[in-house]
Amino acid sequence: MNKQGMTHYRWTICALLFFATTINYLDRQVISLLKGTLEKEFSWTETDYSNIVIAFQFSYAIGMLGVGRLIDSLGSKKGYVLSIFLWSIASIAHALATSTVGFGMARAALGITEAGNFPSAVKAVAEWFPKKERSLANGVFNSGTNIGAIIAPLTVPFIAVSLGWQWAFIITGSIGFLWLIAWWYWY
Repeated sequence: MNKQGMTHYRWTICALLFFATTINYLDRQVISLLKGTLEKEFSWTETDYSNIVIAFQFSYAIGMLGVGRLIDSLGSKKGYVLSIFLWSIASIAHALATSTVGFGMARAALGITEAGNFPSAVKAVAEWFPKKERSLANGVFNSGTNIGAIIAPLTVPFIAVSLGWQWAFIITGSIGFLWLIAWWYWY
């Protein structure tokens, strides 16, 4: 591959990292956007909701401690595939929850599996970008955090009102499976 082709390819990979990070933040926003609906449906107290949020935060922190080693052993391609496949399932699993404990379990699963996003993305940038372009590439994929947080409130309430709250989790969670196809093809 010539230099221009390699540059184009690297930025294609960076675009995929950006979209994965966008999906990561989109998935994690759904529950907060549906808090009012879910509080009514499941008679949650503020403590119940707080415990569900803590389940995500705690498992995300634990996941961050161990997932880097896993990504190093699997490599960025397979590590990202495993991570986004599992976090997509965890996101969709919220639609099956029928209790506060069920939401806490789905949230914990989402936290531990979403922890693979940043180690995978940083490793991919290190593998594909020369040192002088790594900061820019990291900035590009990291901007997906803000885009995901912007897209979520524009789409999730509409999905929930139109199709039901379960579909908000199913649709946003399923986007990760589409990303997997592109990642497997281009990476």
